[in-house]
Amino acid sequence: MMQVMDYSNEPDRDILCIDVKSFFASVEAVERKQHPLKAKIAVVSKPDNNGGLVLAASPLVKQLYGVKTGTRVYEIPKNAAIEIVEPRMALYVEKNLEIVNLFKRFVTDSDLHVYSIDESFLDVTHSHGLFGTTEEIAKKIQYLIWKKMNLVVTIGIGDNPLLAKLALDHDAKHNTKNNYIATWHYEDVTRTVWEIAPMNAFWGIGSRTEQHLQRLGIHSIYDLSQSDLKKLKKRFGVIGEQLFFHSHGIDRTLLSESFTPKETSFSKNQILNRDYVEKHEVEIVIREMAEENALRLRKHHLTTGLVKLSIGYSKDIVERGFSHQLLIEQTDSSRKIIEGLLIIFNRHYEPVPIRVVNVTFGKIDAKSALQLSLFDAAETLISQEDLDQTIDSIRKKHGYTSLLHASSLSRGGMAMQRAKLLGGHRSGKDVK
Repeated sequence: MMQVMDYSNEPDRDILCIDVKSFFASVEAVERKQHPLKAKIAVVSKPDNNGGLVLAASPLVKQLYGVKTGTRVYEIPKNAAIEIVEPRMALYVEKNLEIVNLFKRFVTDSDLHVYSIDESFLDVTHSHGLFGTTEEIAKKIQYLIWKKMNLVVTIGIGDNPLLAKLALDHDAKHNTKNNYIATWHYEDVTRTVWEIAPMNAFWGIGSRTEQHLQRLGIHSIYDLSQSDLKKLKKRFGVIGEQLFFHSHGIDRTLLSESFTPKETSFSKNQILNRDYVEKHEVEIVIREMAEENALRLRKHHLTTGLVKLSIGYSKDIVERGFSHQLLIEQTDSSRKIIEGLLIIFNRHYEPVPIRVVNVTFGKIDAKSALQLSLFDAAETLISQEDLDQTIDSIRKKHGYTSLLHASSLSRGGMAMQRAKLLGGHRSGKDVK
């Protein structure tokens, strides 16, 4: 007998999931006075490198040449009439802020969640009195963004964030008949959610999870919805339970609650421009990234009590790398944070080529006063804090790279290059 859920007690909100169509490429088209749906533009990170990556392609480029996000430079057809442009992340962030400010005309801050630089969730349940029905609000937002910025947005509408997101990804983005708007309700699940294929196209199901599900005889979203909840929970834990309810279109989160993290983390990721085979060169990068993260902590008057180091090996190495964390005394001191990260690195280092370094700070807390230590004299701590604040002050005034360790200027240093990036790519602006 087919399992169908009783939705009478489920959250019933009016959620919009809004995506700017081919955001980076569309912004570049508008900057060149071109219609974003008619332009032939690909935004490419490191276009001079054969392994460079397409970050965004305009809809026409996707349609005509099959070029999409993730396509490598060498995979782009040689004679294709595509304008290749380098990313300008600072410009995209600026445009994103303009769009978010337009959203705020329709909802309060608590009913807005910026999911990524080109995608946001809006809960318009309390906006009808001022702006009309859910679909009318969606159309008004579309029109406003087009009128102000010449950007095309696609909108998924649902009774919860999950249904809105699925409606966006699997319907609205291709729904030219309804002007890139699609609505999925609970009563539509059997003919919408259950029809999504392959499984890894479903929000939250990656290729690995798909493989694990297939080993259990689950080969479709419908199969997942008809599975034994207890077995899923036993096999996958809480994630199994979530997968089951998601397959029925159930998502009990509220934007004003669930998308607000109880504990934030600060993270930096660096894909090195070559394989690092010298241990001391990797240590230089770890120090640099730790300092940059520590500066962010001090800027926001925060401290960290946990450091995590993830190392990714070269693609030619069978093993992927390692990821470990270490509890430390709550601190914002660059020196203490670097010490913790290097302890992890030295414990787990193997003499193999390294290509990726990630530094993350967890257990973030507000800084209330000087963090005293059992192992350091108060004078030492005060002196170290004064030094950190002096360095921060100079960098704030003259730019981060105005004050670097000599090691950062050596062959392994990446700080100078990273200072020119935003979101891991060229900002499009000169950085001091």
